[in-house]
Amino acid sequence: MTAPPPPYRADHVGSLLRPADLVRAREAYGRGEMERDALARIEDRAIDDVVRLQEEAGLMTITDGEFRRRNYYGGFYVDGLGGVRPGIEASKSWYYTNAEGERKGAAQPEIFARMRWMHPVHVEDFKYLAARTKRTVKITLPGPCILHFLAGRDNIDRAAYPDLDLFWDDMVDAISKEMAALYGAGCRYIQLDETAFAKFGDPAIVQALKDRGDDWRDLAKRYLEVMNRTLAGRPDDLTVCVHMCRGNSRGFWQAAGGYDPVAEAMFNELAVDGFFLEYDSPRAGDFSPLACVPKDKRVVLGLVSTKTGDLEDADELRRRVEEAAGYVDLDQLCISPQCGFASEHHGNPLTQEQEVAKLELLVRLAGEIWGRV
Repeated sequence: MTAPPPPYRADHVGSLLRPADLVRAREAYGRGEMERDALARIEDRAIDDVVRLQEEAGLMTITDGEFRRRNYYGGFYVDGLGGVRPGIEASKSWYYTNAEGERKGAAQPEIFARMRWMHPVHVEDFKYLAARTKRTVKITLPGPCILHFLAGRDNIDRAAYPDLDLFWDDMVDAISKEMAALYGAGCRYIQLDETAFAKFGDPAIVQALKDRGDDWRDLAKRYLEVMNRTLAGRPDDLTVCVHMCRGNSRGFWQAAGGYDPVAEAMFNELAVDGFFLEYDSPRAGDFSPLACVPKDKRVVLGLVSTKTGDLEDADELRRRVEEAAGYVDLDQLCISPQCGFASEHHGNPLTQEQEVAKLELLVRLAGEIWGRV
């Protein structure tokens, strides 16, 4: 019997906690104290281990944990395309916070030169992973809009990009070509991390955008158009999902607010197969926007938090799935963590044992609800 396409009933966003030796090695490499080949050997061993971790947890989706990246977008944009510095000091209105109310600055990337796709960035990562598992390999890519959302026009060099049309052309070209290269190598499951849509419901984010000269409604329309240009012409057997969250940095988050302002256009017009949606806390709003989801798309409910090691209650998770099914057919639903466990290489404040317990809980619950993972 042919296995159904992803996303799977129990899925995950992609990044996983790095082992301590890999964190130390990446920091040493960043200081110029380790050669790239030595770092790669440590990455290989860690990826071999994390493949086994995912398989033993019962997951059908296998990633490399994003172990070869400094953060979720740096591997592609910073190391792959060039022309961008990973972070500059942000304005006071652009920050992360946590449950204790502590704040830390949200670094904004700086685009200083043309960003051009010259060769595949993550194809070798896919090949390495595909050689180590018979399960479905997922490659995560940053979406084409994330740099603009984080940086704003003032941090995009006007000599490199005198008008933003050229910037958007480069973003569409880069992601489209990378997806085509991955498909040519055998990849059939890609996730685009495009978090802006989930943040347009936060008045503080809306104000921060306004302060820099952007209207969120204009951005939402432009981002939707750019995303669909990127996805145009993709093969029918390539599953592409989009992941959106409200920020995930060592247990801190950036935004709060539901999907209501963007739900109608996002669910119906965005040409993806499924949506990984943050739903692990009241900050994400209720499930009512899911009533806008068309019948041909899946929703992966991010019910389990990667921001804390506390294990969720299975009965409560089951109740929340049932509640969501009041707005969209149960057969269209899946479950996952709300985000990765390590959107940057330092990771979130929980242990690997707690990470595994959360993944196993999702797998067990999916089997109970749908009869399969």
